[in-house]
Amino acid sequence: MTYKEANNISIKDYLNSLGIQPVTEKGSYGMYRSPLREDNTPSFKVDYNANLWCDYGTGEGGTLIDLVMKQNGCNAYGAICRLEQGSTTSFSFHGKDLPERDTKRQATSPIEIRRIQPLQNPALMRYLQERGISPGTAAPYVQEMYYRIGGKPYFALAFRNDSEGYELRNPRFKGSTSKDITHIRQKGEPRDTCFVFEGFMDFLSFLTIRQQKSPGMPCTDWQDYVILNSTANVDKALYPLADYGHIHCMLDNDEAGRKAVEAIRQEYKWRVRDASHLYSGHNDLNDYLRSLKVKQSQDLTVTDKPQPEQDNRQNPGEKRKRGLRM
Repeated sequence: MTYKEANNISIKDYLNSLGIQPVTEKGSYGMYRSPLREDNTPSFKVDYNANLWCDYGTGEGGTLIDLVMKQNGCNAYGAICRLEQGSTTSFSFHGKDLPERDTKRQATSPIEIRRIQPLQNPALMRYLQERGISPGTAAPYVQEMYYRIGGKPYFALAFRNDSEGYELRNPRFKGSTSKDITHIRQKGEPRDTCFVFEGFMDFLSFLTIRQQKSPGMPCTDWQDYVILNSTANVDKALYPLADYGHIHCMLDNDEAGRKAVEAIRQEYKWRVRDASHLYSGHNDLNDYLRSLKVKQSQDLTVTDKPQPEQDNRQNPGEKRKRGLRM
């Protein structure tokens, strides 16, 4: 959805989807109690023809995106994401109920959960290893789910989100029971730093790299984590990220990842660091991890051959440079 398309959605229909009705109507406009503040008298005007609003109590006004931004404390990108996701009632857009099919899909998930248990399935653990991730590293964060779709049984890795839904992954399936971010907070004193990932495979890849780089002190509990589980959820991450002085984004090296970083940077300016350059040349952090695994395998093959003594010496700091520095 473009900025123009989002603003073409009727403000009247948007307010109606939230259960907000005009107190009085005068043909081309309606007077509402303000959805932005306590308002005992209707001082919020919506011009139906211009599709603009004005809050006479504060002197503010604007388009639909301006209204959604003020309601949710997000930027324009986050407002568009919310409008794309729809609400409990569909909006009228160019005479069509555009988001209706999306909300129906969200309301009735085709996934019938049978059971969820700790990670132990050999096939799923092998899948993690193929992605370069140790099952032992993943086990505190990932479970295994057995479920049915259309009466057929399946199983997958299950990563919980903040809406008590799950992101599901196996070699042939990528889906979810519901969409939301996952915010992982460390115990003890509040952390000042948060690392942001696009998917949980990237999060687990980060933990694996830290374990490999510094097994004695990986420092994985020195910061909190936010996993978006989709770049469409970036607006949901903006509120919890407000608590951090340092935000390190490790999103995909693609257009969606760059837009998500920019959306976070627009909100928090200098507090945001785009760390994707640490794995430049790779699609994401897991792609980078797997490339390290291939390189290590090649290095082992080379070192199996007899080498002159001087070639076996390691330059000071060489091993340190191989790691992901953060």
